[in-house]
Amino acid sequence: MADILSVEGLKAYYQASYYGVSREVRAVDDITMSIGQSEVYGIAGESSSGKTSFIKVLAAAIRPPLRVVAGSATYHFKGGNIDVTKATPAEIEAVRWRSLSYIMQGSMSVLNPLRKVGRIFEDFASRPMGLSGSAFRQRVVEHLERLKLNPQILNAYPHELSGGMRQRVTIGLATVCQPQFMIADEPTTALDVVVQKDVLALIKNLQRQMDSSIVFVTHDMAVHANIADRIGIIYAGRLVEEAPTHQIFTSPKHPYTAHLVASLPRIGDRTQRPALDGRPPNLADPPKGCRFHPRCPLAIDKCRSDVPPLETVAAGHRTACWRSADVVPLVPAHLAEVMQ
Repeated sequence: MADILSVEGLKAYYQASYYGVSREVRAVDDITMSIGQSEVYGIAGESSSGKTSFIKVLAAAIRPPLRVVAGSATYHFKGGNIDVTKATPAEIEAVRWRSLSYIMQGSMSVLNPLRKVGRIFEDFASRPMGLSGSAFRQRVVEHLERLKLNPQILNAYPHELSGGMRQRVTIGLATVCQPQFMIADEPTTALDVVVQKDVLALIKNLQRQMDSSIVFVTHDMAVHANIADRIGIIYAGRLVEEAPTHQIFTSPKHPYTAHLVASLPRIGDRTQRPALDGRPPNLADPPKGCRFHPRCPLAIDKCRSDVPPLETVAAGHRTACWRSADVVPLVPAHLAEVMQ
């Protein structure tokens, strides 16, 4: 399977100086990974782990104080390659929405409350699609029908729609140009579980129809279990584990991943969840060695002094842990299978 995205040694820091005091937050620190054609790649990690900063770089939404200080993020689109960390505004404009799109977390942060949905579609997609008037409207109507939305919503204001319908409209905006790559930033977080299931199915169906790739970001491991082909676990700005979804749930090789999987609630299971002590490190002054070692029950002296490399431990499975062979899943195998 050919790669559509290659990330090499990416470092993106928040750098600011106020009143003569300089501060640097290492939000994305030396990430190397790739995403294949037609793949759904999940990114998981707790709040402040660097997930959002990472996808900002992937979305070419790099604004001060966030700066790329090293590495690259190169898309291999059908029209040619583009490294978004070095591309000019004109080069980014040429691929935005046409080849690279973004499904945002909150629909009301995307939809202008003062404009009807039809006008919002024009604002987003008319220029990238090179269509206008009745031809553009017909294309949008056809796309809405694929989303199981009544074309009459084009005449509605966002506040007149339910939360689920607004999120479908947001997905429609991101997919109407049939991009080759989509970034989904927690698109189901604000939805109830029934609507969430429908939205996940919608995204998956659209991805298959368009034969596109998706980076799907959420802290909810249950959502990843339902949509992702592979999952990358980010902790304190670094990729600490990456594997096919099934292996992440049944055979994690990093203690942090094992705790994430164990945190999921399960029907009928009344046992107490294993607690993870401490809190995420300060990325302005991260700990030496493995950044997880202050909270890790398996930590040894080497973990406190040496940074573990991201190494292959099984087919398609990489982890950055000196004691990966000693990691024991915190969820019994039969329960891990049920969770999927």
